[in-house]
Amino acid sequence: MKKIIIALMLLNSFGFANEYYSKLNPIKIYNVKSAVSGKVLLVNSDLESKNVDNSKLLSIDSQIDQEDLKQSKIKLQNLKDILTIQKGILGSYQKVSSKSKFDKDNQKITILNISSNISDLETKIATLKDTLAKKILYVKKEYIYDIAVEVGDYVTPGVLLYTSMDLSAGKLEIFVPIDTAKELRNKTIFLDGKKTDLKISKLYAIADTTHISSYKCEIIVPSPQTFSNLVKIEFR
Repeated sequence: MKKIIIALMLLNSFGFANEYYSKLNPIKIYNVKSAVSGKVLLVNSDLESKNVDNSKLLSIDSQIDQEDLKQSKIKLQNLKDILTIQKGILGSYQKVSSKSKFDKDNQKITILNISSNISDLETKIATLKDTLAKKILYVKKEYIYDIAVEVGDYVTPGVLLYTSMDLSAGKLEIFVPIDTAKELRNKTIFLDGKKTDLKISKLYAIADTTHISSYKCEIIVPSPQTFSNLVKIEFR
């Protein structure tokens, strides 16, 4: 009887130790948050729960930013014209012996101040263009899982806008014992009893914070037909 018990214990440690279960999740899940502030003007809710390729998903009010950009461009051109005039005045000063060093230095300071203002405006214009670009969100080759805002909502930086997924591949995540983890790299992976050509994609070398005696292991499954199903994983 003792021999039978020992045999069963050995069978369990070697036969079942390399069996795991994991839910098949999309390879990437994106929680897209707003980078700007403003009122939500458009939400294409018809795209929710669909695969989307290069479509506008939502937009945020940009009227004030557009007007600010327009006026800033006008101011920038005016300053450039003024700078040209002031440089011409300095050139005239340098040709006239009656102009003191004090007058010439003051003219140089005027030119430097204008140049500095031009640089500040150019930075502001670049920032406004970046802000405007972030107020219209297009989605490319993603599955829209959930849209978190509605028309009329006011969002600020950090507010969740939508959640999308990359369904081009799936990911299985399991936790394997540290003392046997390296051996699994050379074993054949079976999913739900079927032999595959898959290999371990990632095997972390630091113990997991929750599963303290295990390493996290990831297996990438290309082009799965379904997601969220529980998969039996075996290493043989």
